[in-house]
Amino acid sequence: MTSPPAAVTRPATPSKDSAKRRPPVRRTTLVAGLLVAVLLLLVVCLLSIAVGSKQIPLGTVLDALRHYDETNTDHVIVHSLRIPRTLIGLLVGAALGLSGALMQGVTRNPLADPGILGVNGGAALFVVGGIYWFGLTSLTAYVWLAFAGAAAASVAVYTLGSLGREGATPVKLALAGAALTAMLGSLTTALLIGDVDTFDQFRFWSVGSLAGRGSDIAGQVAPFILIGIVLALVSGRLLNALSLGDDVARSLGQRVGLARLFTAVTVVLLCGAATAAAGPIGFIGLTIPHVARLITGPDYRWILPYSMILAPILLLGSDVVGRIVAQPGELQVGIVTAVIGAPFFIALVRRRKLADL
Repeated sequence: MTSPPAAVTRPATPSKDSAKRRPPVRRTTLVAGLLVAVLLLLVVCLLSIAVGSKQIPLGTVLDALRHYDETNTDHVIVHSLRIPRTLIGLLVGAALGLSGALMQGVTRNPLADPGILGVNGGAALFVVGGIYWFGLTSLTAYVWLAFAGAAAASVAVYTLGSLGREGATPVKLALAGAALTAMLGSLTTALLIGDVDTFDQFRFWSVGSLAGRGSDIAGQVAPFILIGIVLALVSGRLLNALSLGDDVARSLGQRVGLARLFTAVTVVLLCGAATAAAGPIGFIGLTIPHVARLITGPDYRWILPYSMILAPILLLGSDVVGRIVAQPGELQVGIVTAVIGAPFFIALVRRRKLADL
């Protein structure tokens, strides 16, 4: 789970001076690539609004976007179901992509994802506890329980990883996250096997889905995700310094402990809100930062915005695929991302060394 010595000792990102010496054509290429990704995201958003279990002609969809008629059933479906679902996908995808990049940067661990800081485990335990002890059944209640659980588990992991004279290190954070995730998983399983009704309620949330998430849930999580996005996008230089190793980062004037705390808070905002809204969705936070790194190189000032754009493309695209392959029903997006993400990640592993962060 730890980065190999080469990833620690060899400068992995361009320094401040070298970044300034980046050839203009390189920067222009990256900006152009980002614009292409944004256009692709817009196309996927339109597909997400146009495709569903009920066939609605594209002309009707476009008419619903421009001239909404509340007496038209197709227009109501587009506005009340598909647009909020697409909005949730945008928010959750951006949050998972950014949080994955932040985790891999701050832990210098190429396998870091929302599970490593106990986010999924904490959210799941709190949701199960709410169902088991209080009989909660609404998604609105799950949102706040999952967010509280994700935040509590992340704080616990960071506290455990900070114990000792050297403070929080990538190795200690990874070990603390793995240990706490195992413990939380055991507690969750203990509650689930003791009550069939709790298991039935929990399994719909735990698979990860965008279905049934309305504008009310988007409104609840949007402030946390938007604040997290801003904090994440301004942390590129910070992650570049941390990726050089603690000693080099300190020599550059970086306060390593404070930088890791800032990143951890940002991850809690992004990942906690995303998991609360859609349940635990795998492979997005793990895979997308590696794809972004293939395009941009090791500079986190570019990895972060690319991850923010590419992740919703994968999430919404998987959601559309899930609606098409299982008509008249649909597959939950968490299942589709796992089916698509696993072989894609294996291909990335075979293509380049993931430890080369």
